[in-house]
Amino acid sequence: MMIWRTRSLTARVTFLFALIACAIVTSLGMYLYSSTRQALETRADYSLIGRVEHFRRLLHDLYNVKQMEDRPALFETMLGNEQDVLMFAYPGQAPFVRVNPDNMVPPPMTPLALDQPLSLDALHPGKPVNGVRVRWISALAEVGSDGTTVVIVGAHVMTQESHILEAYYWQVIAAAMISVLLTALFGFLVLKRGFRPLTTMAERAAEVSPTNIAVRLREEDAPQELRSLAASFNAMLDRLADGYEHLSQFSADLAHEIRTPIGALMGQTQVTLGQARSAGEYQHVLESNLEELQRLSRIVENILFLAHADHAGLTVEKTPLALADELHKIADYFEGVAEERNIQLVVDADGQVQASPIMWRRAVSNLVVNAVRYAIPGSTVRLSSRQQGVGVRVEVENQGDPIPPEQLERLFDRFYRGDKSRSEYTESNGLGLAIVRAIMLVHGGNADVVCSSEGIIRFGLYFPNPVAPT
Repeated sequence: MMIWRTRSLTARVTFLFALIACAIVTSLGMYLYSSTRQALETRADYSLIGRVEHFRRLLHDLYNVKQMEDRPALFETMLGNEQDVLMFAYPGQAPFVRVNPDNMVPPPMTPLALDQPLSLDALHPGKPVNGVRVRWISALAEVGSDGTTVVIVGAHVMTQESHILEAYYWQVIAAAMISVLLTALFGFLVLKRGFRPLTTMAERAAEVSPTNIAVRLREEDAPQELRSLAASFNAMLDRLADGYEHLSQFSADLAHEIRTPIGALMGQTQVTLGQARSAGEYQHVLESNLEELQRLSRIVENILFLAHADHAGLTVEKTPLALADELHKIADYFEGVAEERNIQLVVDADGQVQASPIMWRRAVSNLVVNAVRYAIPGSTVRLSSRQQGVGVRVEVENQGDPIPPEQLERLFDRFYRGDKSRSEYTESNGLGLAIVRAIMLVHGGNADVVCSSEGIIRFGLYFPNPVAPT
């Protein structure tokens, strides 16, 4: 079985074609052989019946039996072949005309009466001669007009028909073998040509590499049956290209984000070690280094969370959360930061949601941090929730500078920051909104953002299948 699976498609299909051709031609040949044999046997039986009927009429035209006894050779010339049997006898007596070259013994038979017509039902099977079929018949006949009755016994040995059938049998075998060979040969050539598009597709696919990832299969040149395969393969290459580009950009952004705190650590440390410092100065440098290390720790923690969400398929335990209580807790937590920028937090929520408490709070907190960071001083940040379809939608809205549509599409990308100059309030590393999207994906929901021309920015989180309010 393993050898069969490792064979090429051309070899396997060619073998199957040959096998099918062999089965069809052999079955057809056997059917024709059986039909021919049956036809020859029926023809021989009718021929035997016809000869006996002919002898009946011939005897009826004679004047007496003596004419038969005087000319037995006349009846020998009327036989089908040299092995056929013809005997005339008075009822209950030995034959007075006997033509039986092989001395065959007739089977037990009851002669047909004078008024009984001869038919196939009157034939009796006899012992085969060298494997050749033999049929016997016996009938009464009236000689002349004097009322004398004789018994005609005839038999036909299908020697000639047997030779014909034997020759025909080997012709069928030869035809089947030739058909199988021709089918295998032409099937191989047709398949070789028919699979040429697959070879072309394989050669084209071999050109794909990290440095040449833009190569695509030509769908318009592929046969109808392979176009869906080519389209699926091209779609897979598009996804790989997007992932490869995303990974390259992610690696570059990661290197840039890590390089900044590492550079600050190295620079401060080198300056400090350049000359002797007081204990207070060393303490100040260590505190500054600790802040950079904490920043690095947050970046690493966020990257590990995103990697876990992307590749491990996070499964979360969901519990019912009262939206009003949860959103008020988050608003109270960020109230101090909001007051520093003269921003008011307003909550308008009710109902419940089914979610992981830790992840839900992290997602909403990231949106609130982002809203407070970019809100216009003196404005209001609104936290709200409402029923939407079979789920619940949580929204965080703030007023800031209008965001161009091309930037809106990238806000949830990793390390993307629309305005780096305004990151000092929360030490953004560009992963907050990416984490929000990852949390929504593991909850089976989605995250989106819209911005009006007046700068009203609204982030929305949709959680499906909420718990009905109590």
